[in-house]
Amino acid sequence: MSKGFSGRLIAVAETRQLDELCQMLEREGATVFRCPMVSILDSPDEIAVQAWIDELVSGRFSHVVFFTGEGVRRLRGFAERRGKQDEFAAALGRTKIISRGPKPIQALKEIGLTPFKVADAPTTEGVIATLKTELQPGQTVGVQLYREKNPELDEYFAASGCRMMSVLPYIYAPASDADRVDELIQKLSQSEVDVLILTSSPQVDRLYEVAAERNRTSDLVAGLQKTRVAAVGPVVAESLRRRGAPVHICPEQGFVLKNLLKRIRDDLAARSS
Repeated sequence: MSKGFSGRLIAVAETRQLDELCQMLEREGATVFRCPMVSILDSPDEIAVQAWIDELVSGRFSHVVFFTGEGVRRLRGFAERRGKQDEFAAALGRTKIISRGPKPIQALKEIGLTPFKVADAPTTEGVIATLKTELQPGQTVGVQLYREKNPELDEYFAASGCRMMSVLPYIYAPASDADRVDELIQKLSQSEVDVLILTSSPQVDRLYEVAAERNRTSDLVAGLQKTRVAAVGPVVAESLRRRGAPVHICPEQGFVLKNLLKRIRDDLAARSS
């Protein structure tokens, strides 16, 4: 096995696949600083989630949009707890599914489904572009969100003549305590970290939130300029860039961990040559 990360300190903010990602890095010689930024919990508003599932099962939606694989799995979990997992899967099978990117595709595959269409770009803009080619006025679309608000999507539906029925099946909560995040900021500011890996925009939010709470925003800004910043895809990259942060490494397609690690490996090798 090539030791592509030998002697490197790599900071990891991932939660869901933390062990898998760290093992992949450590097998190639990296020292990993684990700092999971957020944990993922079922939505506390079970009534709203179950009502959305009931609308799906009743055939209300012409299309369903999935933004995340986690959203597919969480909705399936809510359906299973009511003994409606078969009805849930069957209803999705009768509905035109639009996937924002590869992660919902994998989660759908777990229940024997494939999306009707995949957005050309794995962003809100990409989803809207796909919807524009699909929808007719008067249709109702079920949309799985991963944040409470998506202003661009709201604006599109307000002008489209179609109705959006959204569901937020999970929420984010802090995973590491603020001291651990503060320690990461310290390491970044002292040029101790070779690469910082970020895999979701809530991780970016949490990093800047702790920096502000601890009056260390300037340290974070300076530290990110000294560190190779790796984003798993364009949504995370845009979240960083909106704050003026650099993004040095981001796959152009195939937004999964293996592709991200290949890009990191290539970037470090190029800088060492």
